[in-house]
Amino acid sequence: MSEAFCATRDGVIQTPASDSPYATAMLPSSCPQNHAANLLPLPNGDVLCVWFGGTQEGIADISVWMSRLPAGSQQWSQARKLSDDPSRSEQNPVLFLSPDNVLWLLWTAQISGNQDTAIVRYRQSTDFGQSFGEIRTLLDQPGTFIRQPVVVLKNGDWLLPVFYCRTQPGEKWVGNDDISGVKISSDKGKTWQDVEVPQSLGCVHMNITPANDGTLLAFFRSRWADNIYRSHSEDGGRHWSIPEPTTLPNNNSSVQVTTLANGDLALVFNNMSAAGATERRASLYDEIDDGDDSRSEPVASGRTAFWGAPRAPMTVAISRDNGKTWPWMKNLDEGDGYCMTNNSQEKLNREFSYPSIKQGLNGELHIAYTWYRQAIKYVCITPEWVMA
Repeated sequence: MSEAFCATRDGVIQTPASDSPYATAMLPSSCPQNHAANLLPLPNGDVLCVWFGGTQEGIADISVWMSRLPAGSQQWSQARKLSDDPSRSEQNPVLFLSPDNVLWLLWTAQISGNQDTAIVRYRQSTDFGQSFGEIRTLLDQPGTFIRQPVVVLKNGDWLLPVFYCRTQPGEKWVGNDDISGVKISSDKGKTWQDVEVPQSLGCVHMNITPANDGTLLAFFRSRWADNIYRSHSEDGGRHWSIPEPTTLPNNNSSVQVTTLANGDLALVFNNMSAAGATERRASLYDEIDDGDDSRSEPVASGRTAFWGAPRAPMTVAISRDNGKTWPWMKNLDEGDGYCMTNNSQEKLNREFSYPSIKQGLNGELHIAYTWYRQAIKYVCITPEWVMA
């Protein structure tokens, strides 16, 4: 993908050939940095994409943005800003369409690079995102973070995977003590019960999806940058098995999985771990001065979060045995994945990261991910393209 193509960010979908099952676009944005996309196909055939954009992650001008691909269109709409808190960095937006067709937009809001200050906010729409209501707080416990969408069970329960960014007194957040949990609501999001995932230290970005045997599966990003981890639940998410490493690597960057109409799993991830890293960062926000001298970065002891492992390639994989094996894989983007800096104004970052994947009405796979932290790249393929 050329630098010039990225710079246009015009949202126009391009295909290499008229009969190609592969199509791509760079979503429109006026922001130097664009990161953390999440997709949602709508029942009317539209596809929505949300992400966060601004100067740089952790800076207070980071806000939530949204673009729409109307049904039958070959161009994504101009991006709309949907949050604007001048005191907090607003990140990791997620879209969720409830069974009664209320569209929820959820996101985190933190002070500078301190993820232990994050709370979760939301807005609602009754017209598929053409307009949104007022901004409200959903989860006010500091350090509560989200990345993955809500799952609705047949009994009506809503499951929202979360992770908790924890610190010791006097220390700044660097990710050494994060754990995962699930918020469960039986009253359409009015109240939430908390379920902790046992022994989940270092397992974050929990992504819940139904298995073809009626159970629930969860896949996790690893703070240790070793492997993607996997857990399961047999009672509707109220109890989870201890996360165990899969055969797939992880570089302490986000992954996303979805269950296809035929029961297969489709996963998008960086096929990379710390084993492929030649450098290491102190933390995700080591370039940001938050003006808080009362806390310092923790002294390394024991297992610590690994930052800086290359965020490339961007790979899509398919499993037919609930994620035990992934016999089909294909790269969407390849490069050195350099992420020792988050700087987008000087275009220093070269990562492909934070993918989202959803199946469309006609079986196609919609995928979006960060391209060099400058743009959100959209790709549309078929499962057959991956398996060819």
